[in-house]
Amino acid sequence: MPFDSERLHSALGRRHLLALGAASLAAHALPANAGDAWPTRPIRIVAGQAPGSSNDSTARAFADYASQKLGVPVVVENKPGGGGMIAAENVARSAPDGYTLLISLHSQPAQAPVLLKKPPIDTDRDLLPIAAMGVGPVVGVVNKDFPARTLEEVIAYSKKKPVNIGNYSIGSGWQLMLAQLAKDTGGQFNVVNYKGTGAMLMDLYAGTIDMGAGSLAGVGAGLDKGAIRPVVITVGERSGRLPGIPRWVDAGFKGPAYEDLAECNMLFAPAGTPPEIARRLADLMVSSVSESPRIKTVREALHEEGPILTGEPLRQFIDRTWPSYRRMTRELNLKVD
Repeated sequence: MPFDSERLHSALGRRHLLALGAASLAAHALPANAGDAWPTRPIRIVAGQAPGSSNDSTARAFADYASQKLGVPVVVENKPGGGGMIAAENVARSAPDGYTLLISLHSQPAQAPVLLKKPPIDTDRDLLPIAAMGVGPVVGVVNKDFPARTLEEVIAYSKKKPVNIGNYSIGSGWQLMLAQLAKDTGGQFNVVNYKGTGAMLMDLYAGTIDMGAGSLAGVGAGLDKGAIRPVVITVGERSGRLPGIPRWVDAGFKGPAYEDLAECNMLFAPAGTPPEIARRLADLMVSSVSESPRIKTVREALHEEGPILTGEPLRQFIDRTWPSYRRMTRELNLKVD
């Protein structure tokens, strides 16, 4: 999807430039060799989602690669919940020295200022975006025994009886899509929030809920076993892994909710992290795609082929997507405590 250059000077873009400027000023206050000396002790990566998600898989694969390249242990801690803010706050309030990092679904810090009544941090100012890896196609799936077998049938069913739908993250693009779909079709969708894809899929397999969504890394095993059936590709392009499954636009649904809400796993550091450390981390994420067998395995499981976003392309991505998430959250009047 082409970027809109006029949006690069949006208020969000300016705030990120201010945050990057603050990081640079903080770095000048540190010893000149602060970046060169890093790292000298273990690094902690906090994952915003529970095990069984693309977020967790990406964090652990990157931690393994970073440990090998940097020569220090890199450990992963899962801190799901709070719309991703438990993990984000833990990292944002840590020392900006490169030893505490966050890997989060980018929709969570994008959503926090408008979705949460009292966000614990300012995600625009307190976190420094470093790199982002896509999650490949995100697919909406139904339980194998659910009577509707296609998106059209799901919508028809929802007009007669509520569909219970699992959501892997409060305020996710999936949740916004469902809210918009209800407005556009008159369907009834009861959203059940989970702390990650894994817990949601357990209930979906058991038939406790009717429908859910996730990356192919999360839902792939269930598809292979026939426990769930795909009905729509909610994010990304058509995939050979999902023959005949339409995207929203193929099914006739257009607009920001169906076309602009890309998802990715984004690496953050606390604001004020020295630029040299941030650059080294970004370079590690980029090189991991070609050098790390575990990262390659994760990307193959996701069917993800897009580039790693860093620097200016990353800022452009944030400037395009975060305002869309926030605008739609306000328009749909979504709010959680």
